[in-house]
Amino acid sequence: MISALNQLVDYIDGHLTEEIAVDDLAVSLGMTEYHLRRMFSSLAGIPLSEYVRRRRMTVAATEVLDGGELLAIAVRYGYGSTEAFSRAFRSVHGAGPGDVRRDGGPLRTQPQLRFRLTVEGNTPMDTRIADRPAFRLIGHSARVPLIHHGPNPHIQAHIASLPAAEHDRLKALGNTDPRGLLQVSADVDPDYTEGSELTYLHGVAVTPTTPVPGDLDAIEVPAGTWAVFRAEGAYPAVLQSTWASTATDWFPSNPWRLRPGPSMVAVLDRSADFSTASCELWLPVERA
Repeated sequence: MISALNQLVDYIDGHLTEEIAVDDLAVSLGMTEYHLRRMFSSLAGIPLSEYVRRRRMTVAATEVLDGGELLAIAVRYGYGSTEAFSRAFRSVHGAGPGDVRRDGGPLRTQPQLRFRLTVEGNTPMDTRIADRPAFRLIGHSARVPLIHHGPNPHIQAHIASLPAAEHDRLKALGNTDPRGLLQVSADVDPDYTEGSELTYLHGVAVTPTTPVPGDLDAIEVPAGTWAVFRAEGAYPAVLQSTWASTATDWFPSNPWRLRPGPSMVAVLDRSADFSTASCELWLPVERA
């Protein structure tokens, strides 16, 4: 995994003025583009698309300072106009190309990343692999922004809008694993970009033949393999740290990779104020 990410970084720097064919590179590395993007964003703390943009603008700044013709520079780095290039340039450096050319700055450099293996893993992860036939997720869904740290107020508001009796009704409808009320994230941006929208569903898992009540939303989940991580402690911090550990510790050490599909959190037990909880994180995986 570490070697693949470093090859990706080298490939990007060698193709900054070209189309970045991440899918082709992923295949040559024996991986999927989805897994490569998710592991990059998890370990680098920045979406792959944003890293590419910052690296392009870092290198382009040298050409701007050298007095090159702006339209030619814009086209070389994949922009169809000086306006589009200037917007991207300003978003990275905080100033437009003309300002930088006149004043010599400010410039915000994005160094080339280099991934290194550190020996950690001193905390065992409670994990199991589960093969599941096709099932259906039913419940109440909403489009919400992705938030990496701390509670997501949009999800909190969505759950709070449901009557207490609705939680009991959903629990009664669930009839297959994973059991209990589920927090489901689907249609997540492969780059895992903070602020990007995803589909959040508060509901339960049912068999494929279970009728869906007319007032509920449904997500069809095909048969597949899941890595199930148990987490206990302060909520939601323990869940978010477990998510991070899957990228830093578990995936690099095991012959599995992420595949497209919803991720699910099953809350097994919790305190009255939900400040602490025991839960399971279900991630769709396949053999690497």
